[in-house]
Amino acid sequence: MAIAFTVFTVLMTWRKGQGRVTANRSREEGPLREFIDQLDSGDSPVERVPGTAIFLSANPTKTPLALRANVEHNHVLHERVIIVSLETARVPHIAEAKRLRADHLGHPADGITVLMARFGFQDEPNVPATLRLAAERNLLEGTLDVDQASYFLSQITIVPTDAPGMSSWRKRLFLTMAHNAAHPAAYFRLPDDRTITIGERIDV
Repeated sequence: MAIAFTVFTVLMTWRKGQGRVTANRSREEGPLREFIDQLDSGDSPVERVPGTAIFLSANPTKTPLALRANVEHNHVLHERVIIVSLETARVPHIAEAKRLRADHLGHPADGITVLMARFGFQDEPNVPATLRLAAERNLLEGTLDVDQASYFLSQITIVPTDAPGMSSWRKRLFLTMAHNAAHPAAYFRLPDDRTITIGERIDV
């Protein structure tokens, strides 16, 4: 009974903590279409620099934190931007023919594309390989040299606060589990020498 109770407590703490982080992160990210519309309106001009930038996002409707930070703080945007959104389905495998879908967000000329990829829970979420598959199937505008692309990760720092809804000891336990999670660069098979991490604070 003690072991079962401990496992249940850990699982519920992780679930509750992840829910709070996801909600707060989504609020910081903001809607992707609004962000793209603002860029294309010219109200907030940015410098377009050569190259291809790959941004990872858990939600294809939200703006990756690293993309927002790059525009707001550095005032630059690569000539080509691909936002890769990965989803894990509740089946072991997803056939490659049914895995990918691309969306140019209504502005195909701005070089920004969302690539949505579905994986089974036993499939390997290899982002470079996924990009090569998308290029082979002509889902992306123009040619793509995956080996020359730059990858941007949104690395969040979870900060415990006095916000209600989750006890202090649960927050400390959740932070311990979050610190032990696998680094996304290794998990998604991103090349170390072409991956840039941009940090952001998320409160719980």
